[in-house]
Amino acid sequence: MAPLRGPKAGMEEPEPGAGSSPRRFTWEEIGLRTGRGHPPQERWLVIDRQVYDISQFYRRHPGGARVISSYAGQDATDPFEAFHIDKGLVRKYMSSLRIGELALDQPSFEPTKNKLLVEDFRELHTTVERMGLLNPNHLFFFLLLLHILMLDVAGWFVLWYFGTSLVPFLISTVLLTISQSQAGFLQHDLGHLSVFSSTKWNHLVHEFVMSHLKGLSAQWWSLHHSQHHAKPNCFHKDPDIAMHPSLFALGKILSVELGMKKKKFMPYNHQHKYFFITMPLLVVPVFQLYSLYFIFQRKLWRELAWTLTYFIRFFLFFEPLLGVTGVLGFLLLLNVLESILFTWISQLNHIPMHIDYDSNMDWFSTQLQATCNVDQSLFNDWLTGHLNFQIEHHLFPRMPRHNYWKAAPLVKSLCAKHGMEYQSKPLLTGFADILRSLKDSGELWLDAYLHG
Repeated sequence: MAPLRGPKAGMEEPEPGAGSSPRRFTWEEIGLRTGRGHPPQERWLVIDRQVYDISQFYRRHPGGARVISSYAGQDATDPFEAFHIDKGLVRKYMSSLRIGELALDQPSFEPTKNKLLVEDFRELHTTVERMGLLNPNHLFFFLLLLHILMLDVAGWFVLWYFGTSLVPFLISTVLLTISQSQAGFLQHDLGHLSVFSSTKWNHLVHEFVMSHLKGLSAQWWSLHHSQHHAKPNCFHKDPDIAMHPSLFALGKILSVELGMKKKKFMPYNHQHKYFFITMPLLVVPVFQLYSLYFIFQRKLWRELAWTLTYFIRFFLFFEPLLGVTGVLGFLLLLNVLESILFTWISQLNHIPMHIDYDSNMDWFSTQLQATCNVDQSLFNDWLTGHLNFQIEHHLFPRMPRHNYWKAAPLVKSLCAKHGMEYQSKPLLTGFADILRSLKDSGELWLDAYLHG
């Protein structure tokens, strides 16, 4: 459930005078209200033992219909806590959706979940809040923005002062690629409401960084990325693995299933080879085109204005140096190079991990099985935008990145207590694991396809 953008959620205040005893429900009843089955239109979820009917509201959910629907029929307490800043305000507008509560003999979450683990994680979340690890350091993020702007200016200055020969061009290209990559990580912080204590300020500055500095839609990114965080590596719920099966066979279970069904959209046994010429080259250029489509489709005129300033600024600064054809080629080159950097960094945390259908596990287990870390160093922290702490980021998506290292020992301790693996690996090993996992799942597909 992604953060609400304010009271405009379309919900009305509860009607006064509702003093009757609340209806009480069992988990069996709630589990049937997933939007599928009978009746297909009903979607219920539970937050802090309160049962909410989102059947009519989910399409108006400011964080996106899919992200809230991914918890239909389930307990959504932990994602609700993870995503929202002003929970009191949100609860006020949720009251009209409340239809009752769990029956007194029902546990606070599904009986299939590990009671001790759920309770331990909620205690950990309380500890993290009490330690102030969800409070941002504004100076830290200001310096991040400043270094992005300096890289941007330096990239132009090198070409303007030294000319467009090969060496200055290469230096400028490196500086601007890094600037775009770092701006991507900063917009990621803003999209997760990690920079300011106010939702409004996070959204406003998010639009500036994402649309003016990168030429992309902030709202599109938020809707897409929140789905990923709600159910990472869950097929049909996480859009980041939507390339299965059209482009890749992902995960052992899904790959075998695909082979057993005799489906072959691509030669998956060679996917570790064609990975190099697909995702890393195409992701950001495709994002750029789809983002413009999304802006026009949703009539996001303010985002359109910010996005146009990105292209106008780029052309004003570089067209006199490179010409019209040159500036278009330069823009495409920067997109492709950023795409390579972004894809390898983002996928090493998820593609090698467990990928399957949603099995409605507890929040802690869901995030742990789908994410891994890269070993800490100043270089790794900077290069990855601190997403080398992917485990901590997924468990506490609103946590400012400068506090991940403080939370890591607490998470490791909880993993050790419950016998769960806390994966952390060297950066180059993480890159290699992308190819290894693609090769393994491709071979599993081929074996099931030929012999299943």
